[in-house]
Amino acid sequence: MDRDALAEFLLRRREALTPADVGLSAGPRRRTVGLRREEVAQLAAMSTDYYTRLEQRRGPQPSVQIVSSLARALRLTSDERDYLHRVCGYPAPDRAVFTDYVRPGMLRVLDRLHDTPAFVVSALDEVLVQNDAARALLGDASHLTGLERSGIYRWFARPETERQRYPESDHARQSRSLVASLRAAHGAWGARSRAGEIVAALTAVSAEFAQLWQIHEVQRRFEHHKVLIHPELGEIEVDCQAMFTEDESQALIVLTAAPGSEAESKLELLRVLGTQNV
Repeated sequence: MDRDALAEFLLRRREALTPADVGLSAGPRRRTVGLRREEVAQLAAMSTDYYTRLEQRRGPQPSVQIVSSLARALRLTSDERDYLHRVCGYPAPDRAVFTDYVRPGMLRVLDRLHDTPAFVVSALDEVLVQNDAARALLGDASHLTGLERSGIYRWFARPETERQRYPESDHARQSRSLVASLRAAHGAWGARSRAGEIVAALTAVSAEFAQLWQIHEVQRRFEHHKVLIHPELGEIEVDCQAMFTEDESQALIVLTAAPGSEAESKLELLRVLGTQNV
Protein backbone atom coordinates (compact mmCIF):
# COMPACT_ATOMS: atom_id res chain seq x y z
CA MET A 1 0.00 0.00 0.00
CA ASP A 2 1.39 3.39 -1.05
CA ARG A 3 -0.01 5.75 1.59
CA ASP A 4 1.51 8.88 0.04
CA ALA A 5 0.10 8.16 -3.42
CA LEU A 6 -3.28 7.21 -1.96
CA ALA A 7 -3.54 10.37 0.12
CA GLU A 8 -2.59 12.65 -2.79
CA PHE A 9 -4.92 10.87 -5.19
CA LEU A 10 -7.90 11.08 -2.83
CA LEU A 11 -7.25 14.76 -2.19
CA ARG A 12 -6.93 15.69 -5.88
CA ARG A 13 -10.00 13.73 -6.91
CA ARG A 14 -12.01 15.27 -4.06
CA GLU A 15 -10.93 18.76 -5.08
CA ALA A 16 -11.88 18.08 -8.71
CA LEU A 17 -15.53 17.39 -7.87
CA THR A 18 -18.30 19.83 -7.06
CA PRO A 19 -21.39 19.10 -4.97
CA ALA A 20 -23.48 19.29 -8.15
CA ASP A 21 -21.35 16.52 -9.69
CA VAL A 22 -22.55 14.09 -7.02
CA GLY A 23 -26.08 15.36 -6.50
CA LEU A 24 -25.41 17.42 -3.36
CA SER A 25 -26.40 21.00 -2.59
CA ALA A 26 -23.52 23.45 -2.29
CA GLY A 27 -25.28 25.55 0.33
CA PRO A 28 -24.57 29.20 1.13
CA ARG A 29 -21.08 30.65 1.68
CA ARG A 30 -19.22 27.56 0.59
CA ARG A 31 -15.44 28.09 0.63
CA THR A 32 -14.18 24.51 0.24
CA VAL A 33 -12.56 23.67 -3.08
CA GLY A 34 -14.36 20.60 -4.38
CA LEU A 35 -16.05 18.27 -1.91
CA ARG A 36 -15.61 18.25 1.83
CA ARG A 37 -14.14 15.19 3.49
CA GLU A 38 -17.40 14.48 5.26
CA GLU A 39 -19.24 14.57 1.94
CA VAL A 40 -16.93 11.97 0.40
CA ALA A 41 -17.30 9.84 3.53
CA GLN A 42 -21.08 10.10 3.30
CA LEU A 43 -21.08 9.08 -0.36
CA ALA A 44 -18.76 6.15 0.39
CA ALA A 45 -20.78 5.02 3.45
CA MET A 46 -17.86 5.30 5.85
CA SER A 47 -17.01 7.46 8.84
CA THR A 48 -15.47 10.89 8.29
CA ASP A 49 -12.69 9.97 10.71
CA TYR A 50 -11.74 6.90 8.69
CA TYR A 51 -11.65 8.84 5.43
CA THR A 52 -9.66 11.67 7.04
CA ARG A 53 -7.02 9.22 8.24
CA LEU A 54 -6.59 7.93 4.68
CA GLU A 55 -5.97 11.47 3.41
CA GLN A 56 -3.57 12.11 6.29
CA ARG A 57 -1.53 8.95 5.54
CA ARG A 58 -2.53 7.45 8.90
CA GLY A 59 -5.18 4.97 7.89
CA PRO A 60 -4.93 1.17 7.71
CA GLN A 61 -5.13 -0.61 4.38
CA PRO A 62 -8.74 -0.28 3.23
CA SER A 63 -10.61 -3.41 2.21
CA VAL A 64 -11.47 -4.08 -1.43
CA GLN A 65 -15.08 -3.21 -0.63
CA ILE A 66 -14.05 0.18 0.79
CA VAL A 67 -11.86 0.83 -2.25
CA SER A 68 -14.89 0.15 -4.46
CA SER A 69 -17.01 2.51 -2.36
CA LEU A 70 -14.40 5.25 -2.70
CA ALA A 71 -14.25 4.73 -6.46
CA ARG A 72 -18.01 5.24 -6.70
CA ALA A 73 -18.02 8.21 -4.33
CA LEU A 74 -15.29 9.99 -6.30
CA ARG A 75 -16.85 9.12 -9.67
CA LEU A 76 -13.65 7.51 -10.91
CA THR A 77 -13.17 6.30 -14.45
CA SER A 78 -12.19 2.66 -15.04
CA ASP A 79 -8.51 3.61 -15.31
CA GLU A 80 -8.67 5.71 -12.14
CA ARG A 81 -10.42 2.90 -10.30
CA ASP A 82 -7.67 0.46 -11.36
CA TYR A 83 -5.04 2.92 -10.11
CA LEU A 84 -6.83 3.29 -6.77
CA HIS A 85 -6.79 -0.48 -6.29
CA ARG A 86 -3.08 -0.65 -7.05
CA VAL A 87 -2.01 2.12 -4.65
CA CYS A 88 -4.11 0.42 -1.96
CA GLY A 89 -2.09 -2.75 -2.48
CA TYR A 90 -4.50 -4.75 -4.64
CA PRO A 91 -4.30 -5.88 -8.27
CA ALA A 92 -6.61 -4.07 -10.67
CA PRO A 93 -9.89 -5.97 -10.88
CA ASP A 94 -10.73 -7.98 -13.98
CA ARG A 95 -12.98 -5.67 -15.96
CA ALA A 96 -14.76 -8.61 -17.54
CA VAL A 97 -16.17 -9.95 -14.25
CA PHE A 98 -15.81 -7.25 -11.61
CA THR A 99 -19.28 -5.98 -10.81
CA ASP A 100 -18.81 -3.48 -7.97
CA TYR A 101 -17.67 -0.57 -10.11
CA VAL A 102 -20.49 1.76 -11.18
CA ARG A 103 -19.84 3.92 -14.23
CA PRO A 104 -19.86 7.69 -13.59
CA GLY A 105 -22.59 8.23 -16.19
CA MET A 106 -24.98 5.92 -14.35
CA LEU A 107 -24.13 7.59 -11.05
CA ARG A 108 -24.92 11.00 -12.55
CA VAL A 109 -28.38 9.76 -13.50
CA LEU A 110 -28.90 8.39 -9.99
CA ASP A 111 -27.72 11.68 -8.44
CA ARG A 112 -30.62 13.48 -10.13
CA LEU A 113 -33.29 11.14 -8.80
CA HIS A 114 -34.16 12.64 -5.43
CA ASP A 115 -37.93 12.25 -5.31
CA THR A 116 -38.31 8.53 -6.06
CA PRO A 117 -36.53 5.34 -4.93
CA ALA A 118 -33.61 4.43 -7.20
CA PHE A 119 -30.60 2.15 -6.86
CA VAL A 120 -27.95 0.32 -8.88
CA VAL A 121 -27.73 -3.46 -8.62
CA SER A 122 -25.27 -6.00 -9.98
CA ALA A 123 -26.26 -9.15 -11.84
CA LEU A 124 -26.12 -10.91 -8.46
CA ASP A 125 -28.71 -8.51 -7.00
CA GLU A 126 -26.10 -6.70 -4.92
CA VAL A 127 -27.15 -3.11 -4.20
CA LEU A 128 -24.05 -1.12 -5.16
CA VAL A 129 -25.45 2.34 -4.47
CA GLN A 130 -28.89 3.69 -3.52
CA ASN A 131 -30.49 7.06 -2.92
CA ASP A 132 -32.19 8.13 0.31
CA ALA A 133 -35.66 7.26 -0.97
CA ALA A 134 -34.55 3.69 -1.76
CA ARG A 135 -33.00 3.34 1.70
CA ALA A 136 -36.25 4.52 3.28
CA LEU A 137 -38.32 2.06 1.24
CA LEU A 138 -36.06 -1.00 1.14
CA GLY A 139 -33.53 -0.51 3.94
CA ASP A 140 -29.87 0.46 3.94
CA ALA A 141 -27.72 -2.10 2.11
CA SER A 142 -24.35 -0.43 2.74
CA HIS A 143 -23.57 -2.52 5.84
CA LEU A 144 -23.89 -5.89 4.09
CA THR A 145 -20.73 -7.89 3.38
CA GLY A 146 -19.74 -11.18 1.75
CA LEU A 147 -22.47 -13.35 0.30
CA GLU A 148 -25.02 -11.40 2.35
CA ARG A 149 -24.64 -8.52 -0.13
CA SER A 150 -26.56 -10.57 -2.69
CA GLY A 151 -30.33 -10.30 -2.49
CA ILE A 152 -30.48 -13.69 -4.20
CA TYR A 153 -28.48 -15.27 -1.40
CA ARG A 154 -30.50 -13.58 1.34
CA TRP A 155 -33.82 -14.54 -0.28
CA PHE A 156 -33.09 -18.24 0.13
CA ALA A 157 -30.69 -18.25 3.10
CA ARG A 158 -32.64 -15.71 5.22
CA PRO A 159 -36.26 -16.10 4.01
CA GLU A 160 -37.77 -15.20 7.38
CA THR A 161 -36.46 -11.64 7.11
CA GLU A 162 -35.74 -11.02 3.43
CA ARG A 163 -39.20 -11.99 2.18
CA GLN A 164 -41.06 -9.63 4.48
CA ARG A 165 -40.77 -6.94 1.79
CA TYR A 166 -42.98 -8.91 -0.63
CA PRO A 167 -46.55 -10.27 -0.34
CA GLU A 168 -46.60 -14.01 0.25
CA SER A 169 -48.54 -14.48 -2.98
CA ASP A 170 -45.51 -13.15 -4.89
CA HIS A 171 -42.86 -15.29 -3.22
CA ALA A 172 -42.92 -18.16 -5.74
CA ARG A 173 -42.57 -15.82 -8.73
CA GLN A 174 -39.76 -13.91 -7.04
CA SER A 175 -37.91 -17.14 -6.23
CA ARG A 176 -37.99 -18.33 -9.84
CA SER A 177 -36.98 -14.89 -11.13
CA LEU A 178 -33.96 -14.68 -8.83
CA VAL A 179 -32.75 -18.19 -9.69
CA ALA A 180 -33.11 -17.47 -13.42
CA SER A 181 -31.02 -14.32 -12.99
CA LEU A 182 -28.36 -16.22 -11.05
CA ARG A 183 -28.27 -18.90 -13.74
CA ALA A 184 -27.55 -16.21 -16.34
CA ALA A 185 -24.69 -14.77 -14.26
CA HIS A 186 -23.32 -18.22 -13.53
CA GLY A 187 -23.29 -19.03 -17.23
CA ALA A 188 -21.43 -15.82 -18.03
CA TRP A 189 -18.80 -15.98 -15.27
CA GLY A 190 -18.44 -19.68 -14.45
CA ALA A 191 -18.45 -21.88 -11.38
CA ARG A 192 -15.33 -20.27 -9.89
CA SER A 193 -16.90 -16.81 -9.85
CA ARG A 194 -18.90 -15.06 -7.12
CA ALA A 195 -22.01 -16.47 -8.82
CA GLY A 196 -20.57 -19.95 -8.36
CA GLU A 197 -19.98 -19.29 -4.67
CA ILE A 198 -23.61 -18.31 -4.21
CA VAL A 199 -24.85 -21.41 -6.05
CA ALA A 200 -22.72 -23.70 -3.92
CA ALA A 201 -23.75 -22.02 -0.67
CA LEU A 202 -27.46 -22.00 -1.45
CA THR A 203 -27.51 -25.58 -2.71
CA ALA A 204 -26.23 -26.61 0.72
CA VAL A 205 -28.80 -24.65 2.76
CA SER A 206 -31.97 -24.35 0.67
CA ALA A 207 -33.96 -27.25 -0.77
CA GLU A 208 -36.18 -24.72 -2.55
CA PHE A 209 -33.18 -23.22 -4.32
CA ALA A 210 -31.74 -26.62 -5.25
CA GLN A 211 -35.05 -27.63 -6.83
CA LEU A 212 -35.39 -24.40 -8.81
CA TRP A 213 -31.75 -24.55 -9.92
CA GLN A 214 -32.42 -27.86 -11.64
CA ILE A 215 -35.11 -26.28 -13.84
CA HIS A 216 -32.39 -24.40 -15.77
CA GLU A 217 -34.39 -21.24 -16.37
CA VAL A 218 -32.14 -18.46 -17.68
CA GLN A 219 -33.34 -14.88 -17.77
CA ARG A 220 -32.40 -11.57 -16.19
CA ARG A 221 -35.67 -9.77 -15.62
CA PHE A 222 -37.41 -7.18 -13.52
CA GLU A 223 -41.15 -7.07 -13.05
CA HIS A 224 -42.66 -3.92 -14.53
CA HIS A 225 -45.18 -3.73 -11.67
CA LYS A 226 -44.77 -5.00 -8.14
CA VAL A 227 -46.08 -4.64 -4.61
CA LEU A 228 -43.61 -3.90 -1.82
CA ILE A 229 -44.34 -3.98 1.90
CA HIS A 230 -42.97 -1.21 4.11
CA PRO A 231 -42.93 -1.91 7.88
CA GLU A 232 -44.66 1.40 8.64
CA LEU A 233 -46.80 2.09 5.58
CA GLY A 234 -47.83 -1.38 4.47
CA GLU A 235 -48.27 -2.34 0.81
CA ILE A 236 -47.03 0.09 -1.84
CA GLU A 237 -47.68 -0.55 -5.54
CA VAL A 238 -44.82 0.64 -7.71
CA ASP A 239 -43.78 0.51 -11.35
CA CYS A 240 -40.23 -0.65 -11.99
CA GLN A 241 -38.01 0.69 -14.77
CA ALA A 242 -34.55 -0.78 -15.39
CA MET A 243 -31.68 0.82 -17.32
CA PHE A 244 -28.89 -1.68 -18.04
CA THR A 245 -25.21 -1.13 -18.75
CA GLU A 246 -24.01 -2.25 -22.18
CA ASP A 247 -22.78 -5.61 -20.85
CA GLU A 248 -25.94 -6.02 -18.68
CA SER A 249 -23.78 -6.61 -15.60
CA GLN A 250 -25.56 -3.80 -13.73
CA ALA A 251 -28.91 -2.06 -13.81
CA LEU A 252 -30.24 1.23 -12.51
CA ILE A 253 -33.66 0.50 -11.01
CA VAL A 254 -36.18 3.32 -10.62
CA LEU A 255 -39.42 2.80 -8.69
CA THR A 256 -42.36 5.12 -9.31
CA ALA A 257 -46.03 5.25 -8.38
CA ALA A 258 -49.02 6.25 -10.48
CA PRO A 259 -49.81 10.00 -10.18
CA GLY A 260 -52.53 10.72 -7.65
CA SER A 261 -52.47 7.18 -6.28
CA GLU A 262 -52.31 6.07 -2.65
CA ALA A 263 -48.88 4.62 -3.42
CA GLU A 264 -47.63 8.04 -4.53
CA SER A 265 -48.78 9.51 -1.22
CA LYS A 266 -46.96 6.77 0.66
CA LEU A 267 -43.73 7.44 -1.22
CA GLU A 268 -44.09 11.12 -0.35
CA LEU A 269 -44.55 10.17 3.30
CA LEU A 270 -41.36 8.12 3.17
CA ARG A 271 -39.45 11.37 2.79
CA VAL A 272 -40.76 12.37 6.20
CA LEU A 273 -40.18 8.99 7.84
CA GLY A 274 -36.73 8.61 6.35
CA THR A 275 -34.86 5.53 7.48
CA GLN A 276 -35.45 5.96 11.21
CA ASN A 277 -37.77 2.96 11.50
CA VAL A 278 -36.51 0.82 8.63
